[in-house]
Amino acid sequence: MIIGICDTTFARVDMAKYAIDEIKMQMTNIKFIRRTVPGIKDLPVASKKLIEEEGCELVMAFGMPGPETIDKTCAHEASMGLIYAQLLTNTHIIEVFVHEDEGIDNKDLKVLAVNRAREHAQNVVKMLFKPEKLQREAGKGMREGKPDVGPV
Repeated sequence: MIIGICDTTFARVDMAKYAIDEIKMQMTNIKFIRRTVPGIKDLPVASKKLIEEEGCELVMAFGMPGPETIDKTCAHEASMGLIYAQLLTNTHIIEVFVHEDEGIDNKDLKVLAVNRAREHAQNVVKMLFKPEKLQREAGKGMREGKPDVGPV
């Protein structure tokens, strides 16, 4: 099993490091191929190449858009590109974005980014190896990186 990891130099936290660590704690037989690109809009093609050229069975794409309107627009475009790449390759690309304005301060932002990366990594393990566990969590109001809100 090969998992692709794609991240950016624009991000202020190395979220990929924490996701890889989380997956390694749960599964020892996973190979990772990591590609780092400059910015968030570079993630879709890099993710698609990891699938088509490197044989990755799933990709995690990490990004940290800034707080400005242009950053949010770029994040939306990148997200649409990731969705399109998934449809073209019939392969999951797990988008792990943390917007800089989600944190109160730098410490809070780092905690959020680390937690979101780890929790998405846990979801990847469930998707690939424990789908029944993920199914039991359906409708539970779970959030990655922040407290769960619970079902209604």
